[in-house]
Amino acid sequence: MDVLSEVLAICRAERAVTARFHLSSPWGLHSNGVSGAAMIRMARGAPWWVEAAGGGAPLRVEPGDLVMMPLGAAHRMGSTPDAPTVPFAQLLTQRTPGARDEAPLDLRHGGGGDGCEMFSALLWFSAYCRHSVLSVLPPLIHVRASELPTAVTLAASMESLVTETLDQRPGWRLSASRMGELLLINILRGHLLRGAGAAEANWWRGLSDPAIARAIAAMHREPARSWTVEALAREAAMSRSRFSDRFKALVGDTPMGYLGGHRMALAAEQLEAGYLPLAQVAQDAGYESDKVFARAFRRWSGLSPTAYAKREVARRTAMSNPHTASAPD
Repeated sequence: MDVLSEVLAICRAERAVTARFHLSSPWGLHSNGVSGAAMIRMARGAPWWVEAAGGGAPLRVEPGDLVMMPLGAAHRMGSTPDAPTVPFAQLLTQRTPGARDEAPLDLRHGGGGDGCEMFSALLWFSAYCRHSVLSVLPPLIHVRASELPTAVTLAASMESLVTETLDQRPGWRLSASRMGELLLINILRGHLLRGAGAAEANWWRGLSDPAIARAIAAMHREPARSWTVEALAREAAMSRSRFSDRFKALVGDTPMGYLGGHRMALAAEQLEAGYLPLAQVAQDAGYESDKVFARAFRRWSGLSPTAYAKREVARRTAMSNPHTASAPD
């Protein structure tokens, strides 16, 4: 049973912006944060350093390595850990020709010393993916080429993708989004398999345990079903008490707590899409009353369903100009 595939099956990238950077020491760049998931491939040249807010000490990035900031945390990058930095937005005046809301970036920066080349992709993922997968990851993930056998292949694929988008061949935007999804799956898998922080390790252990995985898979297949702990325990072929204890120990949440979060993430996805009336969103989330659902959604998100949907309309409007959205400095 491949529950990870089931969890990630609806993690879709809505849009992607790619870039190629030619950097020469000394150089330094910083961002106050971006609205999407940032992925960077170090292609060749001199090593550099990256540090993300909440991500610990600066990390040295070598050729072939992949770096990801799942929720676009504020970060700084430089030829040395303490290199002076300028905002990413400052480089956008050098962007490649083309429509401002479509053209990939081809940027140069630095003092003319030892150089390096890197490729990046900024991806905006759907609400379900942001709330159910990306939210449990650390601010900064560093996948070293020496630690993950597929890293080199993935990195080369990312380089090819960016090169292709710079040419803006037919279908490049969809290709960029789908490649972003593939990179997410493999970076996530590599990060979890080689050991991760407590939050995502609990989530991963839950998926890796055959009995608990069966229960999680059942919740994902039928989120609106009137599940009880007893029914989920039967899916896991365990007693109610043993199932509850094991689920809590591995996943870090109760079975019903996990189900509630999964339902709310799915509802957030539907609210963002804006196609269904609130009553249908509530029903699909397992609630017979849209008022009861609205209260539950407010507890989960801090906003009413209507206010949440309006906020996401504003976010999507900002996404219509991805270069601006990717460099808010």
